[in-house]
Amino acid sequence: MGIYPPSLEKLIEQFTMLPGIGQKSATRMALHILRSKKDTAETLAKSLLEVKEKIRFCSTCFNLTDDDPCSICSNPNRANGTVCVVEWPGDQLALEDSGTFKGKYHVLHGVLSPLDGIGPEDLKIGKLLSRIQEEGITEIILATNPTTGGEATASFLSSVLAEQFKDLRVSRIALGIPMGGDLKYMDRMTIQHALKSRIPVS
Repeated sequence: MGIYPPSLEKLIEQFTMLPGIGQKSATRMALHILRSKKDTAETLAKSLLEVKEKIRFCSTCFNLTDDDPCSICSNPNRANGTVCVVEWPGDQLALEDSGTFKGKYHVLHGVLSPLDGIGPEDLKIGKLLSRIQEEGITEIILATNPTTGGEATASFLSSVLAEQFKDLRVSRIALGIPMGGDLKYMDRMTIQHALKSRIPVS
């Protein structure tokens, strides 16, 4: 038996199911909601239900949206022939938040992982190949993460794209030492990428 009333214990338990939320954080959140006005809790509950009911994947880029196609895919100013390929919707949000990229996106929803039984057919790779032809895409930017799976996926995609689309430009985002980083604290893969992605100094 918990120290809190059953309904409060249940709310705390639900919060602990969220990623990165431990028992103490879940308890603080539950107690905050308890102290808040009723309409605050009702608004939160309504927002949770709306997310489950309205959010879906864009049929073009497979990013999260409540309109299909999403606002980026339907924006004519973003139709510059460049598509940035990312692993997950969160990666797309991070790139978009930078304000640097002005093209469109394609979300794979994962990376290749033979040990986990995830092959090319389990990702949105076929849809990407179709888009290249249908939209007249001229450049693909591979922005998968610098992990074993991300690297394997980028390598696989670059081979497939080079084989099927001879005139398509394929590039990989630069990877390496972050701004303000210290070499002695970098792992071997990061240093290898930094050296491979070096640029000339004018």
